[in-house]
Amino acid sequence: MKSSCPRILMGLIQTFRPIVIIQYNQTLKVNSKYNLLSKLHLNSEEITMRLFHTFTLVTALIFAGVAYTQVAYDQTFEPDVLAPDGFKTNRTSYSAIMDVLAPSRPEVSQAQLDQLREIPLEAIFAAIGEYRTTYTTGFANTRPGERMVGRALTMGFLPPRPDLVRAAYVLAEQGNWDRRYYARAAEEAQPGDVVVAELGGTEGHNLFGDMGATGIQMRGASGVVVDGGMRDLVGLQDDRFEGFPVLHKFSDPHTTSWLGVEYNVPVRIGGVSVLPGDIVVGDDGGVFFFPPELLDDVLEYAAASKEREKFQLDQLTDRNYRFRDVYPLSPELQQEFERTRGN
Repeated sequence: MKSSCPRILMGLIQTFRPIVIIQYNQTLKVNSKYNLLSKLHLNSEEITMRLFHTFTLVTALIFAGVAYTQVAYDQTFEPDVLAPDGFKTNRTSYSAIMDVLAPSRPEVSQAQLDQLREIPLEAIFAAIGEYRTTYTTGFANTRPGERMVGRALTMGFLPPRPDLVRAAYVLAEQGNWDRRYYARAAEEAQPGDVVVAELGGTEGHNLFGDMGATGIQMRGASGVVVDGGMRDLVGLQDDRFEGFPVLHKFSDPHTTSWLGVEYNVPVRIGGVSVLPGDIVVGDDGGVFFFPPELLDDVLEYAAASKEREKFQLDQLTDRNYRFRDVYPLSPELQQEFERTRGN
């Protein structure tokens, strides 16, 4: 059923058109020889259409205003739920985001993580689809050439101020943890964890030094990513830290002073978001963070990619086909590759 609005608008236009034209003529004091229509070089139909468009716009704005004002200016909301006793001293800071996502994030085994150590970052990039933007660069590596693989144990820091310091001390005492979050990690990190600390980037502050890194290493952690700084650079480059790279933005001799305010919650590292439990893969070039539910897909893609690249290299060195037919594989060579995989 067609709307009656256009017919109503046309009726209004036909009613008011003579009045509008007369009023314009009187206002402009145009004599009968040079009336409004001749001045504007518009015929009756053009005037009608312009009035139709004007009435349509005005009507739309009126209805939009009516729809918008249907919500009261002074809205009422349900009051926030107060935290129950003991809630604020949970080992993990509460995150509504993680509460929503938790059911979709599976546990990851050490065997799965070990497989990632040999997978090129390019293969990971190709396999993670929409999460390709979670790669960030600009870090120095205390163990050049060594790769870091693990699960993200995240922590967020803020610069100190008196009331924040006071609250941090109260929570640390009530929750029985060290207010220095690197020290918490030295007591609570699990094997395969990668400590990921949001510490203000190049304008931020230091996370730890030699002693703090040693404590975290002794817990079995795989390394540390600091979007900020560290101290004791020479000590952290010692051979006893083999297999424990620390990716950092800078190093200087300052002791730590920023306060840990959130433990194992979403953080920002460089220009990317990192969630607790994310898979972390980092080396001298940069770091990938992606959700654990993608790990099986990454491993499967990497295995297939490795086979495909070997097949392509064999074809190139045999010099039986043009480069363009080998890279990427032509439909015929792709079929041959599939046949060789099946054997």
